[in-house]
Formats: sequence, C-alpha cells, structure tokens
Amino acid sequence: MKLLNFFLRVVYGAIGIQVINMILSFMGISISVGLNFVSLLTVGTLGISGLGLLFGIAAYAIL
Repeated sequence: MKLLNFFLRVVYGAIGIQVINMILSFMGISISVGLNFVSLLTVGTLGISGLGLLFGIAAYAIL
C-alpha cells in the first residue's frame, strides 16, 4: 500500500511540475524544474511539500 502511495505521488507530482512550469512560463517567469530521477524521488517522498521545495530552490537559484 505504501508503494502504491509513493507511485501515485510521483505521478501527480510529475503532472504538478509540468503544470506549474507551464503556468510560470505563460506568466513570463523564468523558473522551471526539470523532470528527472531526483526531482521525482523528492516529490514522491515529500509530496506537495517536496513540490514546493523544488520550486523554492529553483527560485532561490535565480536570485
């Protein structure tokens, strides 16, 4: 059951990353997070807070 929960968070996290990247792109904000093993592992482990963490790190990197 926990493995299924992890994979669902990975799938929804990947969709969330793509949607947020598109929204930020349309707004003209140059912050994007790539889909790779580490980002999916982060979102799968931490959930929505991991998604916020990835975009927070990306925003901090452009300061």
